Amino acid sequence: MKKQQLVLLGGGIILFCLIYFFGQTIPPKKKSSPVTATDADTRSILDASRSNLSPSQQAQLSQLEAGIVRGDIKEQQIKVYKQIAAFWRDTVHLLVPFSYYTAEAAKLENSEKSLTFAAQQFFGGFQKQENPELRRWMALQAKELFERVLILNPANDSAKIQLGSCYIFGNISETPMEGIRMIREVAEKDPQNMYAQHILGMGAVFSGQFDKAIERFLIVAQKEPENIEAKLLLAESYERTGDTLNAIKWYQASLQFLKQKEFAQEIEKRINSLKTD
Repeated sequence: MKKQQLVLLGGGIILFCLIYFFGQTIPPKKKSSPVTATDADTRSILDASRSNLSPSQQAQLSQLEAGIVRGDIKEQQIKVYKQIAAFWRDTVHLLVPFSYYTAEAAKLENSEKSLTFAAQQFFGGFQKQENPELRRWMALQAKELFERVLILNPANDSAKIQLGSCYIFGNISETPMEGIRMIREVAEKDPQNMYAQHILGMGAVFSGQFDKAIERFLIVAQKEPENIEAKLLLAESYERTGDTLNAIKWYQASLQFLKQKEFAQEIEKRINSLKTD
């Protein structure tokens, strides 16, 4: 995400609801990664993760890694990569190396199911990553995996939408419109694909095209009445265009579905503020 886009979102409900629905964007300090902006290449990322290990854990990992070198048979390599991935997930609880080794196993398996699972680990992870270089690296990993999925099944619209999202939100291209075009193809072929409509709305929000965002989120909010995020982003988009009445309408429409008291109070404050302006 570019700096100017963060500035654009910084003061509004958009940022608040993105944090609420997509998760904490800044990890707790005790779980923060030692990876820095200059470390964001595969080898240094794995080395930085390894530096968190105790001596016994490092010995365990080295033993597992030796199996990769010895594994001349593809099935053996897949098995070892999955064992290493499980080590990072279950013993160390670090997402990035778990995702990496899951992806390595998936590339060897080369099945739509395994590649999709691996891609989604990186896809979900990069959206919550605060380090821009690491975020970009994770988005690139997701991009490669989704591309492999589409080679196996060009009709996989979900993979195409998520690939497009990598371009839009992962800062992996100087031409994020390439991602918009991918998702628009899906939406034009299947206007009832609410996932495509939603992501196109998000893309419009991040580029500051709030009129276009309203068009997309109206479709989603009307088709999916319980989609709180669409309603909040629709309300915020109306507010950014100066349409206070519709902004209030959609903020109010979201309140009945909000279960988190703190978040509901923030929305009520915004409604009251708009009424008094």
